[in-house]
Formats: sequence, structure tokens, C-alpha cells
Amino acid sequence: MSALCAAYSISRKTGYKWLGRYRERGVAGLADLPRAPLHHGRATPVDLVERIIGSKEAHPLWGPKKIMAVLRRSDPAQLWPAASTAGEILKRAGLVKGRRRARWRGAGGGPFPDPEAPNEVWSADHKGWFRTGDGCRCEPLTVMDGHSRYLLGLEATGSTGETEAWPVFERLFECYGLPDRFRSDNGPPFASAGIAGLSPLSVRLVKLDIELERIAPGKPQQNGRHERFHLSLLPLCQAPETDLLAQQRRFDRFREEYNSVRPHEALDQTPPAEHYDRSSRPLPKTMPEPDYPAEAAVRRVRSNGEIKWCGELVYVSHSLVGEPVAIEETQDGQWALRFYRHHIGIIDRKRFVLSRRTKQNV
Repeated sequence: MSALCAAYSISRKTGYKWLGRYRERGVAGLADLPRAPLHHGRATPVDLVERIIGSKEAHPLWGPKKIMAVLRRSDPAQLWPAASTAGEILKRAGLVKGRRRARWRGAGGGPFPDPEAPNEVWSADHKGWFRTGDGCRCEPLTVMDGHSRYLLGLEATGSTGETEAWPVFERLFECYGLPDRFRSDNGPPFASAGIAGLSPLSVRLVKLDIELERIAPGKPQQNGRHERFHLSLLPLCQAPETDLLAQQRRFDRFREEYNSVRPHEALDQTPPAEHYDRSSRPLPKTMPEPDYPAEAAVRRVRSNGEIKWCGELVYVSHSLVGEPVAIEETQDGQWALRFYRHHIGIIDRKRFVLSRRTKQNV
């Protein structure tokens, strides 16, 4: 043993330790053992752990803050752990789950995740305009489900105005329900110029809890499926009908064939109708009210599109006139402005104007 220990530059005590572990457990005894102490000096005593767990089992809807407040009142002389420690104890016991924080929604600029189910994403666009035989302008409004490629709407509208677009969407929402996300370009009626970028149509979508996805300017490939569909629609536009009514009838026939008959290569040569189901989110009878947290400062947008904040006027958007918006302080001390769950921008503390700064740490 002395010779072996000298050859490997270890003490005789260490040599006999490894020999003893080998005799006791064989080769497995030569593996490194955890070096953590068996008993942590600052560990919560077992009896307190049991009382915390027992309180949670008696009140399943209580969180660690409520549980610790009650325990401290019942036994103020006891040295109780912090609520965060109690939360970890309950988590290890499988009695609580991590709460998913509400994610703020902004329009963004892509790239966007591909939809994995019907109604996760609807896309919309106006096909290039043309004139019917009687000289009327036709701006086809097309709406498509991103997952199934189901053509939800194909309307022979006369303009890109919101007054013509919203009735179309309202009818589609009543028929098919609401999508989770809505993808479009930055033109009317889907968006407007300015920091907020909200149009009357997009304001309605935000109030219906539909997340806006706006492709980056000059990046039509971010809405490539919809752009590819417009190529299929092109022959109908190049040979227009006599008037808008006849054009709509032709659009209706095309839509029926596209959805139920025409095979789609991306769908393994099956028609979109075999892959689409109605959304489980119905159109509500009335527009929902915003659910802003109690700590948020709520301001109603004035008739000139401004709000008053810290004694100063901040321009937000004319599309939000009369609507309540919320101001919340971020973790890094910024003033973040939002409408429902849609992020609008950051209020500059010096100039009191909105900027499109990132929403990190919101």
C-alpha cells in the first residue's frame, strides 16, 4: 500500500479510503460522490415545512404569500421563512405550478411562427385594383386561414376603406369565430402611419383579443402563402365582369371551388375544406372592456388623439379617441403604454413623445 500510494502521489489514508469503498461496493464505489452537505445549515425545519404544506392542502387556492401571512399571525414567535421560500417548498411538493405571465402583444415585424392548427392565424390583403366593365373600381379583399389555406373571404369591395372592410370581417367572425392572430401588411385598412400604427379596423381587432402581426415593409415573403394565392386569383382580375355584383358572383364560385374541389400541393393534394374547422372563439355580443391591472395608470384618449401624463400632453393616435389606454412602469423604469394587450410604445421621459422602443423587461 505504501508503494502504491507513493506511485500515485496520494496519502496512505486516501489509499485505504478508496480500497475500503471498492471492497464495500465494487467498481461503483470508485465513482465520485456528491459533495453537497447532507443537511443544509439554513434549511427550513421539517416541522415548519409540514405546516406550510398542510396549510396549502387545506386551502388549495391560496398562494405562498397568503399562507405565510396566516401562519405568521397564528404563531408570531416562530421564525418563519420568506414567502418565496415557501413557494419553493410548495413547488417541490407538487402543490403549485408556475404562473404564465400575460404576454404583451405588439404588431412586430416578423418572422412569425407557422400556424399549427386552424384559426391560429388569419391573413388578409387587398389584391391590386382593377375596373369592372361599367368602370367601377374593384379592390378585392381576401382573407385566408394560414394553416388550412381555407379561403374565408373573397369580397369585391370598391375601396380599401375601413367602412367596407369591417362589415366583411364582422360577417366572417360571426360565421367562423375569431382567430388568435391576424397577419397583414402596413397599408389601409389594417394599419396607419405614426408610432401607434393603429387603424379603426385594427383597434376593433385588438379589442377582440386578436394579436396583430404586421409584415415588415418590403417583405411580402413574410405573408408568402397569401401572396401565392393572389397569383391564383390573378386570371379573374385580368378578365373582369360587367359590374361589381357579377364580379362577386364569380368570386363566390371561385371560392367554393378553391376550398372544396381544388387540390392543394401543400395539403398532400387535398382541398382546404378537409383541413379547416370553425374557431372555438365566438364573436361576443358586445366589445369586451380592457382588464388593466390596479397598479396601471389609465388615461382616456382625447378628441385630438392625446393623453395627459405628468402634466404634459402625449400624442397617441386618432384611432384611439375615446378609448382607455394604460401606462405601466417597466422593470427598468420606462413608461410603457398599451391598449388592451397591444403594446403601443414607450413614453420618452424628457420629450414626452412615444417611441417604438423594445418591450424588454415589461
